[in-house]
Amino acid sequence: MSKSLSPLIALAALAGALTLSACNTVRGAGEDMQQAGEHIEERAEDLNDGNPRTP
Repeated sequence: MSKSLSPLIALAALAGALTLSACNTVRGAGEDMQQAGEHIEERAEDLNDGNPRTP
């Protein structure tokens, strides 16, 4: 293997690792947002007096 090819392989491996870590970060952020939405929904149900809103 030539010496000029090794840095390219290292760069490709680094790019792949960064891409995979970004996927996990986005997944975690999505789960956090979903959990926040569920809390908001629960709080809204707690505050609702059972009467539908009228426009």
